[in-house]
Amino acid sequence: MNRRFSERMGIVKPRLDLQINDIDERLKNRLWNIFLKKVTYERFLYGTDDPKTLYYHFMENFWGEFLLLPLDEIPVLGNNDYKAKIRANLKEFFFQTSWYEIYELLEFYLPYKIDGFASQINEALEKEMSGYRIVNNLVTPITSQEEINEVEEAAQSPYNSVNEHLKTAIQLFSDRENPDYRNSIKEAISAVESLCCIIAEDNKATFGKALAKTERKLNLGVEFKTAINSLYGYTNNEGGIRHKLFEGSQEIKFEDAKFMLVSCSAFINYLIAKNV
Repeated sequence: MNRRFSERMGIVKPRLDLQINDIDERLKNRLWNIFLKKVTYERFLYGTDDPKTLYYHFMENFWGEFLLLPLDEIPVLGNNDYKAKIRANLKEFFFQTSWYEIYELLEFYLPYKIDGFASQINEALEKEMSGYRIVNNLVTPITSQEEINEVEEAAQSPYNSVNEHLKTAIQLFSDRENPDYRNSIKEAISAVESLCCIIAEDNKATFGKALAKTERKLNLGVEFKTAINSLYGYTNNEGGIRHKLFEGSQEIKFEDAKFMLVSCSAFINYLIAKNV
C-alpha cells in the first residue's frame, strides 16, 4: 500500500480515521440517499392517499415534532408537486445543518420501524468509517477520543519497527475503499511482538520467549502477561488470522479489528512507559 509523502516523512501523524465530530460529503450523501428513499418515499409518499394530504402529514411530523416549529409556518405549496416540495425542504435541512442534527433526524424516524432503514444506515456508517452505529434505535458511539489518542500515541513511539507495524495496521483498517481487517490485526499484534523483542534485547526471539523476558525485566504481573498472551493466541487460532486461509475461516469484522488495534496500542503505550 502506497502512503502519501506527508505520512512517509512524518509530517502528518497517523490517526484512527473514524468520523467522530463530523460527517464528510461521502457519508452525508449515503445517509441522504437512504433517508430519501426509505423514509420520505417508502414510509410517507407511497400509497393511494391524496398527495396533498401526504405532504402535510409528513411536514407536520417533520416540522412540528422534529424541528419543533409552529405548524402554521409550514411552507405553503405554490404548485402541486408535493413530493418535490418535501424533498426540497428536507434536502435543504439535511445539507445545511450540523452533523449531529443529521444523526438526531435519523434517530427521530428509527422508531417508525421502517423496513431496512436501520440496517442500511449501519452499512453506510461502517463503509464510511463513522464512529457511530444504530443500536436500539439510538445513534451510539463505538469508539471514544481516548481510544483514538491511545492509537495515535502508540504510532509515535521511539521505535521505528513498532511504528511501521502500527501505521500499516491503521492504514489497512481505515481504507474506506477496501479495508483489510484481517491484515490490520496481524500488523497490530506484530507491533506488540516487535516491542517485546526490543525490550527483551533479542530480535530473533519468539513472541512467547520475548514476552517472558519482558515480563521479568519490567516486573509485569501474571495477569498482564496472560492478557497479552490471550490477544496473541486469538490471532493464532485456527481461524487463520495470522496464517493462510481455509474454508470456513473466521470472518473478521470492523469491531474485531478496532478492538485489536486499540488494545495493542494500549499495551504498547504501557510497556513503553514501564521501560523508561
